[in-house]
Amino acid sequence: MPPLTASSLVPSSFRDLPSVVWTIFAGTIVNRLGYLVTPFLVFFLAARGVTGAETSYVLGALGAGNLLGPAVGGILADRIGRRPTMLIGLIGASAAQGALFLAPGVWTMAAAALLISAAGSTVSPAAYALLADAVDSERRRRAYALFGWGVNIGTAVAGVLGGYLAARGYWLLFVVDAGSMLAYALVVAVRLKDPKGARTTDNQVGEPQEKKDGIGYGVVFRDRLALLLLPLFGVQLFVYSLTEVALPLAVHDSGLSPAVYGAMAAVNAILVVALQPFATARLSRFPQLAVQGAGGTLIAGGVALTGLADGVVGYTVSVVVWSLGEVVVAGIAAGVVANLAPAHARGRYQGAFSWTWGLARFAALTLGVAMYTTLGPSALWWTALVAGTAAAVATAALTARVNARTAHELAA
Repeated sequence: MPPLTASSLVPSSFRDLPSVVWTIFAGTIVNRLGYLVTPFLVFFLAARGVTGAETSYVLGALGAGNLLGPAVGGILADRIGRRPTMLIGLIGASAAQGALFLAPGVWTMAAAALLISAAGSTVSPAAYALLADAVDSERRRRAYALFGWGVNIGTAVAGVLGGYLAARGYWLLFVVDAGSMLAYALVVAVRLKDPKGARTTDNQVGEPQEKKDGIGYGVVFRDRLALLLLPLFGVQLFVYSLTEVALPLAVHDSGLSPAVYGAMAAVNAILVVALQPFATARLSRFPQLAVQGAGGTLIAGGVALTGLADGVVGYTVSVVVWSLGEVVVAGIAAGVVANLAPAHARGRYQGAFSWTWGLARFAALTLGVAMYTTLGPSALWWTALVAGTAAAVATAALTARVNARTAHELAA
């Protein structure tokens, strides 16, 4: 029997990734271990005497910050660097956690919630861009899959930790949340460096390419292929986000206890943490967008199956199906976006992708819930199935164009 070593414990699909990727992976786990306040925010606000109508203001501000932060983070990542942007976001979000806990009224709570999500969501574009800088195009999908694996590991543990701490005082949630962000900031400050050569020069003219493109998102808006892919990814992310929004409503309307939804979340976390590394290794040989299309179809089908469930078994089947889809698509969308981006604009491309993610979640919270409550659950489940499947098929149909673009960039 071969000796057990540290490298043998690492899934084979991730072993050749550089130390930068592993540092971000470790920091992400630490950060997500403190993802405690947001899931319990409604309970915290109720304990502070905030009414249902007032709660919507705070939650709306939290959602709005997820639209603002990625756009700012993408620009800052390209303008001042990946590492400074991550530090600004982590330290700012940590400070905002304290402000939310100490806020004396609803409007100050809403302002703090806006700052938490805005500052926190500036981190992802910079981290994604740093991952793209650290690895070549062939390994980016695996790097982003490892990043997502870290998110799921941390979130799974945080789900258990949050319930334990909340029962002993909501202040503990804020302390751990803020502390985990500061710990990640320390990792970024000590262990990470901005890569050299991230900015490129047009050899024909000798003028920096970033000067030609400006500092805004014009470089993304002029990319027709990116403008095709991002909305398609957005539709699929909207369907996936319904698992956080509409699934709890369906469980509640079936007369089941909140513990059932907690069990469904545990099923998802266990499947993703256990299967994702192996799925990444097995599926890396296939065209990425074809795999994305297959996984997106599984997610759409699994979400739609929620409409047929009326008990624990039915909900478990639906969760297993869309969880397998989540495992299949891990890292692909972010990797494709990174491969489309010029080196000097990787932050903005990832900012656009993160903004698409934020918009999808915001739409699920607003449009998805409105459709469920006004048109009825069936309308939402059919919309998820049709829209998610159509977007998945359309994404796979762009495989040839994306491959041609990638080949051209490699040749250049």
